[in-house]
Amino acid sequence: MRRTFSVLLLFVFMSTPVLTQDKVELLTEEDLVSFDNPPADTRIKYGDDPLQFGDLRVPEGDGPHPVAIFIHGGCWLAEYDISHTNKIAAALARNGIATWSLEYRRVGNDGGGWPGTFLDIGYGADHLRSLADLYNLDLGRVITMGHSAGGHLAIWLAARLTIPDASEISPEHPIPIGGVLALTPAPDLGGLHEQQVCGYVIDGLMGGSPEQYPERYRWGDPMQLSVEGVPQIIIVGKYDNDWTPSGLAYFNVAEERGDNIRLIEATESGHFEVIDPDSSTWNIVLDAAWGLLQSGMP
Repeated sequence: MRRTFSVLLLFVFMSTPVLTQDKVELLTEEDLVSFDNPPADTRIKYGDDPLQFGDLRVPEGDGPHPVAIFIHGGCWLAEYDISHTNKIAAALARNGIATWSLEYRRVGNDGGGWPGTFLDIGYGADHLRSLADLYNLDLGRVITMGHSAGGHLAIWLAARLTIPDASEISPEHPIPIGGVLALTPAPDLGGLHEQQVCGYVIDGLMGGSPEQYPERYRWGDPMQLSVEGVPQIIIVGKYDNDWTPSGLAYFNVAEERGDNIRLIEATESGHFEVIDPDSSTWNIVLDAAWGLLQSGMP
């Protein structure tokens, strides 16, 4: 039986007083260029397009290693690539979690948007099967992780089992997913379309509005697509005024329909602290990832 988890407000107690909003210095998009950019252990193609590749990082030791399929964000736009999440992918690997970070075609790339973006994420995730033996990966302990737009895709990846064969994005042999960790996600595509975020990017992603393409939104928007039986953790930043409403809207819908879901508010985070291992939010993210890998829910 699926369990429903109530909202958890997770406070991080540090040696300094709790910060008020006017004193918090939040990371910005410009700060991402100063992030460490450690190379992957191995870059592996999962398709023929130059953007169809994944970066694999494997922890020290013999394994078998649990795996996080990590999906970067950036408004689903071509201008934001995988590089700004190399820092968190490497940190996860240092802490015992192998990371398979996916690059994919985005809005503005040839083949990006519907259905290419969704197909790339699916193909990339399923390619993990071909890597498991060589790199001693534990396919019984696989979670999806994603930030912002990547959080939408991480949720979608776990929900795609319910997509019918007639859909353009129906999976053939989806890899089993044991949990979802969505970091300040953007899963409410219909709402984001109405808000015209990132220069009408949802039109670019889906090809048009929900009224024009209801079937696309039916199978691409997690607001309409249940993650059946898979535990989910949604982490939102207390000061992320732009994207937290999308994450909260999804949480409320998922909880109402009985999904196994938990919400954590990171009290010292905006939108980008959740992907910075040097921030006070890092332990929240790492503990959530390990909790999902070890027992399905911390």
